[in-house]
Amino acid sequence: MSVAGSYARDYPLDPNETLRLEAIRLLEVARRLPYETIDRITAFTRSHFGVPICLVSIIEEEKQIIISRQGLDAAETPRKDSFCTYTILGPEALVVSDAREDSRFRNNPYVMGDPFIRFYAGAPLVYDGEVRLGALCLIDIKPRPFSRGQQAELAMLADHVVGVITSRAFDMPEPDLKTAFSM
Repeated sequence: MSVAGSYARDYPLDPNETLRLEAIRLLEVARRLPYETIDRITAFTRSHFGVPICLVSIIEEEKQIIISRQGLDAAETPRKDSFCTYTILGPEALVVSDAREDSRFRNNPYVMGDPFIRFYAGAPLVYDGEVRLGALCLIDIKPRPFSRGQQAELAMLADHVVGVITSRAFDMPEPDLKTAFSM
């Protein structure tokens, strides 16, 4: 299922899109900013993987809300241009080693223009076992490989982000993140 139109308007939807959007509304993710703990996770993740950009995004109906960012100033982007829109379609990390060679992204305005994305790796933010809210993602301006071990590390850090989001939404103490920073 996808929205009709050219690449600029065409992107796939999660089969559970209605449930996914309802979970985002329930958690009030974008209304609970700032997330200092998530900012620490993105700073750590950016440094750990040696990339210039690390983001946590929430994919809403028409836009991507960036709730934490390192190396990029944008607070939101159109969903139609978001790599994370593709990340939320599956349970595992999405890796694009060279966006110029990927038919889904080669004509993307963020590949053809600033920030000139070449590499992307995103782990879905999985809530309640199956609802993918958005992604913790890495971006580089040069192509690069990304191993299965690195994908597992990124997924673990994404799980910590979800822990922070849910603890905030339900007024619980934020999870102990020492394990996330002891890799």
